[in-house]
Amino acid sequence: MTSTQRGRTTSMRQTLRREVAGTIGLLADEQDFEAMRRYRSFAFDDHKNYLRSVEGLLKSVAAAGGHTTIALFDPEEYARFCADTGLDPDTPASRTRFTAELAAAGPALLYEGQPLADLLPELVEEAVRRATWQYAATVLVHLGTCAVCGQDIGRAAFVRASYLVARVIDTIGRGTHQWVCSATTDGARTLHAVLHVDASDPDTVTLDETAATELATVLAVAIATKTPCALVLRTSAPGHDDRVYGWHLADEELRQLTAAQVFDAYCTDAATGELTAPEPGVDYCAAPPIEAPSDEGRHRH
Repeated sequence: MTSTQRGRTTSMRQTLRREVAGTIGLLADEQDFEAMRRYRSFAFDDHKNYLRSVEGLLKSVAAAGGHTTIALFDPEEYARFCADTGLDPDTPASRTRFTAELAAAGPALLYEGQPLADLLPELVEEAVRRATWQYAATVLVHLGTCAVCGQDIGRAAFVRASYLVARVIDTIGRGTHQWVCSATTDGARTLHAVLHVDASDPDTVTLDETAATELATVLAVAIATKTPCALVLRTSAPGHDDRVYGWHLADEELRQLTAAQVFDAYCTDAATGELTAPEPGVDYCAAPPIEAPSDEGRHRH
């Protein structure tokens, strides 16, 4: 091969390399990092240096025109993966194989030049969000059918929850809204889901359908298991103080929270139970009523 041909081949490979997307399985906290240090093939011994090295690699790949997604690397899931597939966990090749699986199925975010310190909380939040949805969906699936009427309990609860979510969206009016649903399961596990709704323009509502489904799923768990659930909205509109209001679940209906109840919920420290100072520029209000709820999806047995 001539020198010109070799140069052209090298150039083509460099061009193709820029079009290959990569994934990094990131050890986000020190506990996970320490768990991986038991493998002799894992070369790092300091978590801070490890994060700096990862960020340096991300920047260099981005500077060359490459694209990288970042997924959370869970050492326990990795160990189970290696046991299930018969791979030796103490090899870089096995870690690469697992990371490829994360890219296909796990939560991952695209690196776009942001500091790793900013990206990490987003990645953890995405992982928690997905785990919550999967757990809630699993609870609904395993509830089975009603012994009296033969109705699928989880499916009926989801239909009811979806109806209630739609009714709230129809009620909340103009502005941008952050909606948080919190439900406590029978096992005392608290599930959270967050939905952002943009209703700034008249007759137009913009939302993430996946997030709406997740919120309805969490609400459905509370409906099906008859456990406590609250939904709190924070509404922002230009020229006005933010308004905070909400509802609680009772008999498969959303009942209004009073202004005092909303204030107590927002201004109580979750860890200590002590009251905290109200946030400036925020009004704590009674929620609007949810009009004419139907019996759609209601399970009466």
